[in-house]
Amino acid sequence: MTDVVSSEKRSQMMSGIRSKDTKPEMQVRRYLHAQGFRFRLHDKSLPGKPDLVLPKWKAAILVHGCFWHWHECRYFKLPQTNTEFWREKLAANKRRDEASCIQLGALGWRVFIVYECALREDAEKSLKSLAASIVGDTKITSP
Repeated sequence: MTDVVSSEKRSQMMSGIRSKDTKPEMQVRRYLHAQGFRFRLHDKSLPGKPDLVLPKWKAAILVHGCFWHWHECRYFKLPQTNTEFWREKLAANKRRDEASCIQLGALGWRVFIVYECALREDAEKSLKSLAASIVGDTKITSP
């Protein structure tokens, strides 16, 4: 199947996608800050550079987009053009995510993953659950 936009337009669209300060990440940051949590952003000293790091709670939060992290939900769809490239790229992303979580856990950090779909479908419930889990001692992963 041919792409519906020119390669120049596709390149422009893809260059606009950022890895920091995304809408889902900003939602999580605003909510947690309003709840009194204080955190560092994108700590380069930790594996995977977690989006938010809460040293007081020894918690690392990763906010994942469903496409880029191959989340098997209704918002993920493998592109129909250049499929093999995307399959390999997204699988590598997923492997890197898993390795980062394992390394963070080995360093004593509790890892919380918030997927974009959880914020789209019921942000308030997901964010309340995240905040409760941070202060508790359980590990969570949103759907």
